[in-house]
Order: sequence, then C-alpha cells, then structure tokens
Amino acid sequence: MAVRVHYLSDRRKPRPGGHVGANGMAYARRVFPGNMDTLTEIRRRRLALGISLGDIARAVGRSDATLSRIERGQIRPSYELVQRLLGYLETQEGLTTPKLTVGDLMSRSLASIGSASLLVEAAQRMESGGYSQLPVVDDGRVVGSLSESALLRALGQPTARRARVRDVLETAYPVVDENFPADLLPPVLGRYPAVLVAHRGELRGIVTKADLIRGLRGTPLHRKPAA
Repeated sequence: MAVRVHYLSDRRKPRPGGHVGANGMAYARRVFPGNMDTLTEIRRRRLALGISLGDIARAVGRSDATLSRIERGQIRPSYELVQRLLGYLETQEGLTTPKLTVGDLMSRSLASIGSASLLVEAAQRMESGGYSQLPVVDDGRVVGSLSESALLRALGQPTARRARVRDVLETAYPVVDENFPADLLPPVLGRYPAVLVAHRGELRGIVTKADLIRGLRGTPLHRKPAA
C-alpha cells in the first residue's frame, strides 16, 4: 500500500515570533503598534502601585528579564501582552484606590437660611459667605432652596424689602449619605445646583458643582471593578 507523505510548505512555516495553528497554518505574531510612551506609562503605573517587576512578570506569564527589556524599549512586545499588562495594572488600581465618595468632596461649612427670613437677610448671607445658593431649612428640615437667580429677580421688585424667602422658595436639593459614590454625582448636579449631605438624618455638608470640579482634578471618579 502506497503511503502518502505530506510536507509542511513554506507558507505554513511560522515566521520568527509566530506560531503554527492547529490547522497547520502559520500565524504572524501581532506586534504592539503603539509608541514608547505607552510602555513608559506601564512602568510608571507599576512603580506607583509598588509592584515589583517579578510580580507583574508572573502575572502575565513572562520572565523578569523580558519585562525589563520591554520597559526599557529594547524589544517590542506583542499586542496581546500589552493588553494583559494594562489589564493587570487596571485591576490593581481598582483594588488599591478606593472610590471617591460625596464625603470626600463636600464642604462642611454648611450655611442655610430659614423660610421666614427676609430676602435682604438672605442677600447679606450670600454676599458675606460668597455663596451662589442656600438650602432653606426650618427646624432641621430641608424645605426648599434659594438661588442667586431667584434672589436677583425678587430684589428687583418694588416689594423686595418686605419679601421673605418663602415667597421665592425653589425646589429642595437632593439629600444623600456621606458614602454616596461620587461617580454618580455628575447627572444629579446636571439637574440641581447642589447636593446636601446627611449622616443619620443630620445635615453635615453640601456639594456644589465647583466642589465636584475640584474633586475631579487629577482624580478619576470612576474605577473599573476589580476582576
């Protein structure tokens, strides 16, 4: 019986750094198309987390020497390896960096005004404190709010000196707990000028749009969940 011999043709021989698949076809290794900035960023993030070269090498299944040469730009890693490195770093950042909460952003110097107060008193309080809005609180209960816009409109009326806060009362600001995630604040502050912060029913502070912007400086609010 004749025996048929199959030879692996040149097109099925793997190129350097490639491999032969189960079907006998050769596949080229996908080289990372990015520049050195990405590899430098990987090293910076690794050091910022206090992760040793050995730890990250074991996590992605490579040797210390290989990772060292990649970080120094001596060899170009595969696209898949770069994705594994970035994925590992993102997971570790999610584990070591707690999520920002409303309690981290709030201003504890909470100023308020009563609904029975005269508008001129409210104007003086806003001016002296540099406030753009005030929560309206009666006997510890939030009953509404007063904004600069509403105050200016009312002060332009002939009856302004006799008018009281309750005459121009606006919608009360939402009240959230100190542990409310800050990454959920942007849509809330898109509808309201401020958010009040309470602990066990007691008002503790306020978060305005300006407070949120300050909190965003260099601090991403949203973290990818740890794997």
